[in-house]
Parts: sequence; structure tokens; C-alpha cells
Amino acid sequence: MSYQHTIGIHSYLFKDLKTLLAKASPLRSGDEAAGLAATSNEERVAAQMTLADLPLSSFMNEAVIPYETDEVTRLIFDQHHAEKFQSIAHFTVGSFREWLLADETSGAVIASMRDAFTPEMIAGVSKIMRNQDLILVAQKCEVVTKFRSTVGLKGTLATRLQPNHPTDDPKAILASIIDGLYYANGDATIGINPATDSPERVLQLLQLIDELRTHFDIPTQSCVLAHATTTLALAEKGAPVDLMFQSIGGTQQTNESFGISISLLKEAREATLALKRNERSQQVMYFETGQGSSLSANAHHGVDQQTCETRAYALAKYFDPFLVNSVVGFIGPEYLYDGKQITRSGLEDHFCGKMLGIPMGQDICYTNHAEADQDDMDNLLSLLVLAGCNFIMGVPGSDDIMLHYQSTSYHDALYVRKVLGKKPAPEFMNWLEQQGMVNESGLLLPSSSIKSRLLSYI
Repeated sequence: MSYQHTIGIHSYLFKDLKTLLAKASPLRSGDEAAGLAATSNEERVAAQMTLADLPLSSFMNEAVIPYETDEVTRLIFDQHHAEKFQSIAHFTVGSFREWLLADETSGAVIASMRDAFTPEMIAGVSKIMRNQDLILVAQKCEVVTKFRSTVGLKGTLATRLQPNHPTDDPKAILASIIDGLYYANGDATIGINPATDSPERVLQLLQLIDELRTHFDIPTQSCVLAHATTTLALAEKGAPVDLMFQSIGGTQQTNESFGISISLLKEAREATLALKRNERSQQVMYFETGQGSSLSANAHHGVDQQTCETRAYALAKYFDPFLVNSVVGFIGPEYLYDGKQITRSGLEDHFCGKMLGIPMGQDICYTNHAEADQDDMDNLLSLLVLAGCNFIMGVPGSDDIMLHYQSTSYHDALYVRKVLGKKPAPEFMNWLEQQGMVNESGLLLPSSSIKSRLLSYI
């Protein structure tokens, strides 16, 4: 179905829904490179005005990628709650935005309607929202997950402690973990990106974290971010796998480029649950995503990168994950050119994830060839935590020496917790207090006996 809008003497025609969504997107370099972006600000405004008048029912009548050829599309439509949708089917995208911003539309109301939303609806409404709109609505949404720690509660901010090393040196990784613990990082997970996908190396790293965690009775969970097939094989042999990791995308073809499918993810989840590492929780999956992954794999089917990204969140939701995060600036300036585009995309990702009910965190980051710097990351960090982001990364010195990109440091978590009155996850907070590492407000204390014991463990 085509859509048309006239501004002055110029008439703009959008040949189908995916074209309309793409043209309505705020400017980003990836969509420009793919030939999907609006060619002028006027065309973008025309698309946004057309989108604002579009009934939500249109999203149920036109798939951006055909149902018959894409298993992510099939999951989206098959999981959609038609009865719940009837109460909002009369909304346009514009009135949907107004409903979300209304004071009477609480986080609980939004949560009760999550199964009525499709990712394309959520991506669509985000395209006509200001940054402050994205922050306001996301802040309403609470998505809480539990393993050994509880992540996502109001008033908390968790971190993934990320102690990567270019040769996976065990002592260097242990030193980074202990340094992170000194700074009250690691309550979401201690998660290592291995330098290789060798099963032997992945097992070594899993055991390294597990032995440290159990020795000091740290209420957190471990993850080695290897490919799901590698971790699946180890889980089937009884390795200490707390969280099963995988990068995912918003189209079947993207996921095939990653070497995965929905059926493989199901198998991986079941194998992880079978280990019974924590019987109080069924939330054992950790997913990472990023705008531009479908485009980089030539698997976007003409769909803009932000809509593809939001479709990945629908896939993540299906598996009831413990953690999900967008690695927002990691893919580079070919997809998000500068600090402005990274900031906007980070706020969109967080809003869209929370709207769909996934435990959204963010790797607030950039590559060294992007037109961005640490001031841009400070701004995005502050905005995301204001918006209720579940967790961020804690990287030694904010410089990942294995993956070669800039992220957030251990100190960044301290800054934003202090300024916005956030605490670590409650179980982790209690552990820190018991060790004399923080006071009751979560502020670091100058010394504690466990610091020397941690250091002697290396």
C-alpha cells in the first residue's frame, strides 16, 4: 500500500510501509548508505507527518518483511495478542504517542499492553518522538529480571563488568575483575568477550569466574560471550554456564549470518536451564544487538536499521532473557556517524526495548574513527540512566584493549549512581556493605579487609 503527503507544492509518495518508516527516521549514515534515508529534511518531515496519521491497524495488514520468508516476522505476528490490540487499534501513530506520554498511562498500563504492540509499531512511534519523549516514556517502564541478583528495579543501576584481554590471560582478567569489584561493578554479570572461540579457552574462562564468585560468595552471574554453539556444547558437558550469550538481529537472514536460528536458541536455552545453576530463575539468556547489523550483513530487505533493531527486541522477548543490550556505537560511523546519531539511537533503542518488555541495558560506546568522544558518551550515559536503563558496561579505563573501542569505565557507574541517586542491585549492594566496601548510600568507603583478600587471590 502506498502513502502520500503534500507540503506546499511538493507531493511525496512512499510506496509501502517499510519505505515510509525509513524516510521518517532521524538521519543516520547507515540508512543513507543503503539508499533508504529521506533525501531532504522536508521529505523526512513529510514522512513523519504521514506516519503520525497512520492507523496502528496498518501495521497488522502489511509486513515489512514477508511472513512466508522470514521466521522473525512469523514470530512477531504469531505472538501478537489480537484481543489486547483491539483496545488501541483505533489509534494513529500520533495518538499512540500522545497516549504514551499521558500522565494516566503508567508503566503498569504499558506493561499490560506489551503483547499488543509489534516492534514496527514501536519503531514507528519512536520516529515521531523527541529525545525527551523517549526518556519520559522509557522511565515509566520497569522490566525486572532475576538470577543471583535482581536487575532493573527502580532506583538501581547495574553494570556488566567487562574484563576483556587480547590474549585471554587469566591473571590479567582476574586483576581487571577485582579492580571492577573495588568500584562496585559487576552486579548484572561478569562477562568476558573471549579473544578466541576455542571451547578449551571458553571453559577456562567460565571456570575462572565461577571459582572467584564462589570463593567470595559474590551474588552475581558469569558469562563468556562465545558463540552459542560453543557454549551449548560446553553446557551439555556440565560446564558452569550461568548465562547463554548470543548476538541476534531482526531478520532471519541476519541471524543466519550469525550462524543461528530460533530453533538453535531454543536448544541453547533448554541446555542452560538443564544445568540448574539457579533454580529461582528461568531467565538464562543474554543477548546483544546493534543498529546496522542487518545492513552490514546485507540482510535488511530494504528496512531501515532502527526498525530492524527493534525487530531483534521482539526476538529477544520470546526467550525471556536476563539481560539484553544494544552495543550502540560499536559498529562504527558507517552506520552511526557521530555523537548526535549515537545519542539519538541509544535513546531509541532503550525506549523500544523497554516498550516491548525486555531488560534493556546499553553499551554506551564509540569506535576511534567515529566523530564522537567521551563527552558524547557522558551525555548519553546521563540521559540513559535518567531514562531508567537497567545496566551499563564497566570497562577498565573505558578502553577495551581486546575489542578496540571506547565504552564506559568503572568510574562512570560511580558518577551516575551518585548524581542520580542509584544503587547497585540489592543483593550485590548487601554484599558490598557486608564487605565494608560501600556505605548505606552505596558510596565507596576508602578501605575494607576484602580488598586485600581479593588482591591476594590473583
